[in-house]
Amino acid sequence: MVISAELVKTLREMSGAGIMDCKEALEETSGNIDTAIDYLRKKGASKAVKKAERTASEGLICSYIHPGNKIGVLVEVNCETDFVARTEQFQLLAKDISMQIAASNPLYVKREDIPPEVINKEKEIYINQAKELGKTGNVIEKIADGKMEKYYSEVCLIEQSFIRDQDITIRELIARKIAELGENIKVGRFSRFQLGK
Repeated sequence: MVISAELVKTLREMSGAGIMDCKEALEETSGNIDTAIDYLRKKGASKAVKKAERTASEGLICSYIHPGNKIGVLVEVNCETDFVARTEQFQLLAKDISMQIAASNPLYVKREDIPPEVINKEKEIYINQAKELGKTGNVIEKIADGKMEKYYSEVCLIEQSFIRDQDITIRELIARKIAELGENIKVGRFSRFQLGK
């Protein structure tokens, strides 16, 4: 099938991907725009995994003060080069992440940051809850594991649903920017301030 320049242009406008990536995606999906978008997402995710190994020591510290001046956030978002850190896309990502922190109040960047004693205490609570419901054996463990996953999605920034698009997590949002900008990106750390707390 011959892929028209108009179709490539349409996909590029919808996805933000490069011309050659759009052409390849359309060729692989017989010109179907919706399937091509999925193809680009999967390709971007696999690229993001490869780039995650690279060192990200540049970036910026972004501040956000919520209207009303009662909540403020400082977040460090890292990338590989100062050039990418100065791009509008990267700065918008950092602003989105700071707004996410203000709105969703995560406690940690990722689950690996949670102290083992906190994890053990949470899991013990869920195990006891399952036992109180009369559950036994493997069922208790499965219930506790399921509740732990929910806990991670609430307290870990990168596992939270993105406030501007509930269909994706912050991890997926960052993976899309990695695919778009071609560099590893990660959240270094953050502080959230709330008046009176």
